[in-house]
Amino acid sequence: MSSDFESYEQDFAVLTAEITGRIGKVPKLVGDDKKQMVANVEKQLEEARELLEQMELEVREIPPQSRGMYSSRMRSYKQEMGKLEADFKRSRIAYSDEVRNELLGDDGNSSENQRAHLLDNTERLERSSRRLEAGYQIAVETEQIGQEMLENLSHDREKIQRARERLRETDANLGKSSRILTGMLRR
Repeated sequence: MSSDFESYEQDFAVLTAEITGRIGKVPKLVGDDKKQMVANVEKQLEEARELLEQMELEVREIPPQSRGMYSSRMRSYKQEMGKLEADFKRSRIAYSDEVRNELLGDDGNSSENQRAHLLDNTERLERSSRRLEAGYQIAVETEQIGQEMLENLSHDREKIQRARERLRETDANLGKSSRILTGMLRR
């Protein structure tokens, strides 16, 4: 299990190194090359997020006594991921501001603040959507487990009722045999 986690760690390290290199290149490129680089970085950031999710799943399966070490690693990886996303956002803002300044010929500081604010809000919405999806998934799994438990309880109830019925029949038979034996003893 920890070998899977370590494999994910290596993949994450390689991927974040590539992302860092590409983020550094974004402001230096122009035109379609820049657009393509931005798209590639976005794709790689999504891959890194998926790797983090896989790593979290692996940590959940690790025995509790050794989980602490892996949990602290996960926190540092999440911090690194947040830093990469912030760096990428800054490089995208710089990229879009350069294009706007070239077209309009002004510096528009308030526009930059609005854009940053909109990007922050968009990221918050995306995070909230992911949390809602995860919560929904947990609710569905919980419902399935509840249904299975109800079915098991129903089967157990039927078994108990059959056993109770057999006990009543046995009790009735014992009563009859007791009366017969009592009658035989009197004769």
